[in-house]
Amino acid sequence: MTMTIDHKGTRHFGVSLLICTVLFVTCLITSNLLETKLFQIGRLTLTAGFIIFPVSYIVNDCMITRLVIWLGLILNFLVVAAGELAVLLPPADCWLDNEPHFNYVFGLAPRITGASFVAFLIGSFLNAYVMSRMKVLSSGRHFSLRAIVSTIVGEGADSLVFFPLAFYGSVPHSILIQMMVIQVIAKTLYEIIALPLTIRIVKWIKKQEHIDVYDQGISYNILKVTDIR
Repeated sequence: MTMTIDHKGTRHFGVSLLICTVLFVTCLITSNLLETKLFQIGRLTLTAGFIIFPVSYIVNDCMITRLVIWLGLILNFLVVAAGELAVLLPPADCWLDNEPHFNYVFGLAPRITGASFVAFLIGSFLNAYVMSRMKVLSSGRHFSLRAIVSTIVGEGADSLVFFPLAFYGSVPHSILIQMMVIQVIAKTLYEIIALPLTIRIVKWIKKQEHIDVYDQGISYNILKVTDIR
């Protein structure tokens, strides 16, 4: 791995990593709560998490570490645990009419979160792995191609795992398959449309942090959370 080192010999990560981390974790938690709703456009059925989830993959393309991915997953479980405790609390008399709606959303959240944990762990690390290896092989060139290919691989794996785990038995099989295919296509298009912004963000990060990482000779073991990738 090569990177810029400051005069004290420390890794030069600062404000940009903090911003990416906060944005990544926020998008992950928000999307999992929104996944409890299905919406329809014409004949297409999608989860409401679609409106925010692809942003996490765009952030992943910019600068994400294994530690940040694990942090997002752990904090996501913290939110769900807090929601489950809230469900168990006895409702106030003035809240009785709202209680079923609250319980429905947070009652689905554990299943959604469990499915998301497995799917995102696979999809996000595949996305990061493809991005990392393609960067080394291309000597840092062709960022747009790397971003699109890594998104297709990551989103494809994520959708193939997430939707059966999250919605099997609650939606018809035909709709489930349709959702899996449409999500991959739609999120990839999302990535392509956002590419100009993603490229600007990557350039800003490199300028701010004076860093350009090439993952050479590193372990891709996902349990080594302190590694850059």
